[in-house]
Amino acid sequence: MTTYDVNGIEVYAETYGDPANPAVLLIHGAGASMIWWDAALCAELAARGRFVIRYDQRDTGRSTTFGVGAPGYAMSDLAADAVGLLDALGIERAHVVAQSMSGGTALILGVDHPSRVRSLTLVSSSTGAEGLPPSTVRYPAEPDFSDRAAVEEYVVRAIEAEAAGHFEETTARALVRADLARARNYQASMTNHFAMRFDGPAGGGFGDLTMPVLVLHGDADPVLPLPHGEAIRDAVPGARLVVLAGMGHGLSAPYWKTFVDEVVKQ
Repeated sequence: MTTYDVNGIEVYAETYGDPANPAVLLIHGAGASMIWWDAALCAELAARGRFVIRYDQRDTGRSTTFGVGAPGYAMSDLAADAVGLLDALGIERAHVVAQSMSGGTALILGVDHPSRVRSLTLVSSSTGAEGLPPSTVRYPAEPDFSDRAAVEEYVVRAIEAEAAGHFEETTARALVRADLARARNYQASMTNHFAMRFDGPAGGGFGDLTMPVLVLHGDADPVLPLPHGEAIRDAVPGARLVVLAGMGHGLSAPYWKTFVDEVVKQ
């Protein structure tokens, strides 16, 4: 694990596998640090001949944080961080895998930095187009951030609400406790990705992606129902959609093998 100076901030990252292998850059969703990509999943992907990179985006984990509710950056800055991290690691091009909100970051990478992207894999993500079905998740009330136990319980219950039945309390609670322990500012982690400016690519949109695009989406996703994944497939020329039966929002353990099998095809 190493901290890298990227775009004037500190970005904390961890790698798995042989650097000579094709790189896979994992970008998790809003508020999620790198450990939401399970270490065992990263190792499994590395064992299939990939050099795997997971990292704390700004305002998560051990990377630089900003003022709660006023981060002062845009989604394009998150994309610039990804490019800067590849530069710091000496990687010319990577297969980019992005989950949920970070599909927007991946879109910016693919459109505005196509020379750095071998392929895109979008997990539980969306085009954000009008008319798509809304979330049906009912989250608990926001906790008092000075009460660590209440914050832990809130995030565990949020994971449960999004999981569509694929929920293991012990695993989820261990993840949240580890995330809380390593975060510079957990309130910023849970707040600032929703408070940033949501800009898009300067050079186009989903229809302008030229690299291979894989869409992985659960048919039980309560946050971004399946039509969101179908919308990406329809918007990107040649995109491939793999529907994961029974999967909720995010990549739960029963789907890891399918995920790895599909990513190494890219």
